[in-house]
Amino acid sequence: MRHNKKFNHLGRKTAHRGAMLSNLATSLIMHKRIFTTVPKAKELRKFVEPIITRSKEDTTHSRREVFSLLQSKTAVTELFQTVSQKVADRPGGYTRIIKTGFRLGDNAAMCFIELVDFNENMLGDGGAKKAKTRRSRRKGATSSAPEAEATKAPKAKEAKKKETAPKQETVKEEELPQPEAAQAEAEKTGEE
Repeated sequence: MRHNKKFNHLGRKTAHRGAMLSNLATSLIMHKRIFTTVPKAKELRKFVEPIITRSKEDTTHSRREVFSLLQSKTAVTELFQTVSQKVADRPGGYTRIIKTGFRLGDNAAMCFIELVDFNENMLGDGGAKKAKTRRSRRKGATSSAPEAEATKAPKAKEAKKKETAPKQETVKEEELPQPEAAQAEAEKTGEE
């Protein structure tokens, strides 16, 4: 009976599986992102996250423990010098699995597994998004819609004139609409 045995053997004997996970972990640490199958990535996540947690404490003992699992001096050096610095304030969840579809030959589910703190595209999205404006037909807002559009229209026309017109160093004050005059015109049109 297999009561509560949730271990994925990946179709390999113990030594082969351990060597494969060690090689995958070394590649992940060195390259920060690797392309593999989903079951291997899920097992790799269970294998590599405790190693990364151990690397937060830079002692001889922890380096020896990590080396016994990875068997690669360059990977241990990279882990303790660069990776542990980036993940110092993160309390776990160092990897991300992104599914990419199915392999052509055998239709195996494929994915990327990557270190979360090294993906600059995902990290930079927070401040780069532009605020979207939304037009609403709802009435009863703080200012009525015709007044708001009337005040925005001259500014938009003014911006278009500046972009399309040849470069002029001075702009006449008479050409620019005054905000008070625009509000007065908007009130007149709103009352009629």
